[in-house]
Amino acid sequence: MAPGTALVPQLMDRCRGTAVRRYGFELPARAEFVSSARRLTGQQLARWGVDEDTCDTAALIVSELFTNAVLHTASEQVVCELRDSDGRLRVAVKDQGLEPTGPRLRQAGDEEHGRGLQLVDTLSSFWGTRDATDGPGRIVWAELPC
Repeated sequence: MAPGTALVPQLMDRCRGTAVRRYGFELPARAEFVSSARRLTGQQLARWGVDEDTCDTAALIVSELFTNAVLHTASEQVVCELRDSDGRLRVAVKDQGLEPTGPRLRQAGDEEHGRGLQLVDTLSSFWGTRDATDGPGRIVWAELPC
């Protein structure tokens, strides 16, 4: 999928009667593409005129969710979608292979890794996860005010 192509089917549900801006991209599920996901997110949100703090927060969340998809699934591709609707920005990341329990918050210890979802939880208004409806995989999303 080329950057800018909205995802079909959508990763997120759309409410009737609302104006929605959507942007999606797909990248290989490799660590070297985390920075590309972050850059594409920031560039698109800047085009939409989203304030700098929200752009930075959304790019960080996409980076964390993309990294989790790379580290904790058997995915070959990761799909990201941004949706701006009614003053809310939602980011969603879809992987192709899930662990039996799905993503979960862990207590932060002294480990170098394992704090990504705690960061997402702290930075977002809401976040959640669901199984993909179009094959194997999981969608993890986070919402923030825009």
